[in-house]
Amino acid sequence: MVAQENLLFYITFAAYGLATFLYIGFLVIRNQFLARVGYYIIVIGVLANTAALALRAMVAGYVPLTNGYEFLLAFSWGIASVYLFAEKKYQIPVAGAFVVPTAWLILAYVAVLMDPASRAARPLMPALQSNWLTYHVITAMFSYGAFAFSFGVGIMYLWKKSAESREKQRGVVAFLPSSEKLDEIGYRLIAIGFPLLTLCIITGAIWAEYAWGRYWSWDPKETWSLITWLIYAAYLHARFTYGWKGNRAAWMAVIGFLAVLFTFFGVNYFLSGLHSYAK
Repeated sequence: MVAQENLLFYITFAAYGLATFLYIGFLVIRNQFLARVGYYIIVIGVLANTAALALRAMVAGYVPLTNGYEFLLAFSWGIASVYLFAEKKYQIPVAGAFVVPTAWLILAYVAVLMDPASRAARPLMPALQSNWLTYHVITAMFSYGAFAFSFGVGIMYLWKKSAESREKQRGVVAFLPSSEKLDEIGYRLIAIGFPLLTLCIITGAIWAEYAWGRYWSWDPKETWSLITWLIYAAYLHARFTYGWKGNRAAWMAVIGFLAVLFTFFGVNYFLSGLHSYAK
């Protein structure tokens, strides 16, 4: 089954990579056919991604969300799945050029930099055998997916707004949705992702109590999760209370997702702690 799991991984990797180039091509030459094909390639990638996670569950005998490889596979699944939903809902296929590459680059990290030994399934220690861990990682996966999309929309907004202010909306930037539409979509995605991140932190605290006998220990992962939560909380507070929109909101969406990436990569691989995957 390991060979089949690896095959599914590389099908997923190839699908997300091909979709990335199709969406970038769509952005550059504005051929709707490329976007339609890219969408269906993402569907294939999500199906292969799902099958890879399901096969890992069969091989390992537990929900595959406990090591770096498994979570990165789930992380990419969350981004691609949220993208498929959001593209259907908001009808902005151009966002694929800004969102899909994130899912692909995450798997590129696995393919290029992660050695096979660290990708292997291992017996789960008793402290990790809890449904709360499953709830914790699933909510993280979907919240991170929503934040990844809001990051892409934020980049699009900043580019579009800069062109509008200079009255130079030509070429690719003229093809982007209006800055008002991008601002609203970014807000809605964060409004979805924030309560999921809140549930992620709550379920993680409950799991920590079950596994280690304490709800919170200021582990680096816990600390950076809280920092990420505070960034998005500040975004929503500023929007509701002070009417923050535009560049400030877009920059907060970008900074928030950079905090998400550091919470995973920076903490898990470069800092020591209970959540660390570093050797």
